[in-house]
Parts: sequence; structure tokens; C-alpha cells
Amino acid sequence: MLSKLFIESIVSNLHLSEITNVISEDHNKDYEGMLFQIENHSYRSRLAKATPKKRGYFVVFWEKDENNKNQPYSFSESPDKVIISIIDHNLKGQFIFPKSTLLKKGILSSETTKGKMATRVYPSWENELNKTAAQTQKWQHDYFIDLSDNPNNRDRLEDLYFN
Repeated sequence: MLSKLFIESIVSNLHLSEITNVISEDHNKDYEGMLFQIENHSYRSRLAKATPKKRGYFVVFWEKDENNKNQPYSFSESPDKVIISIIDHNLKGQFIFPKSTLLKKGILSSETTKGKMATRVYPSWENELNKTAAQTQKWQHDYFIDLSDNPNNRDRLEDLYFN
């Protein structure tokens, strides 16, 4: 799993404890879905995919309910953060979203929010976006770190992972 190796290398470079309690989410194995912990913080991870006809990267946010139907992730059952890794040849980066932000943006479900089962992310290297994509990129920017050239940006990584 590329995304797991990517995260493990980041954690190692930060000189942190290793990732623990790793649980693969088999229903999202195409996106390398997994849950894990670092110290006392919990995470859900996905590997985003480039698509040929649209800018940005596509990622799914669903699980199976008790009737084996797909449903969006719920805020109440989500880990602290969702990490979306992008590994696209020489371009690498991560979005590290707090679950409160994903609720506010309507991605996680709650009693008052339907939630989404998929979304697009737009890293800083994406340009010439349509208006909607540019607006999405703007709010996502605060949660993105480009690791293509500087994989050891310790302060920024610690802030995104642990604050």
C-alpha cells in the first residue's frame, strides 16, 4: 500500500511513534482505505486518484451499513482526522482534514447533514480550475501540504497531524 508507506515515512521523519492499530477498510481497498492511530490521535486515510477528464483528484468517503448499503461516514463515528494522500509520479502531498471541517463542508453525515460518499481534492499544483473547483481548492488549501520537494516540513506536518 503506497499510502501506508508514505504515511510511515512521514511519521518516521518526524521522529514520532510508529502508526498503530492499523485496520484496512476492505470496502475501500481501491483507495487504500485504512484506520490507524499515532500516539493518542486517530486517523482515517485514503489515496486519492487522478481522473483523465477532470482536474483534481477523486476520493471516496463511504462505508457499508448493517444492510450492506453504501453510506457516507458519520461525524460521530469518525476518527479525529482524515488524511488524503496524493502520489502522482513526482507530485506528492497530503490533505489532513479535521473531522469538524468535513462536517462543516457537508462531507461527513450527522443528524442535520446528509454527507457525501465522494469528493474531489485540489492540491496547490492544480491550476486553470473552473469556478466551483477554485472555490473548493481555496478552503482546502489550509489543510494541504505539498511534499513533492520538501518531505521534511516538520512544523507544518506536526500542525496538520496533531492540532
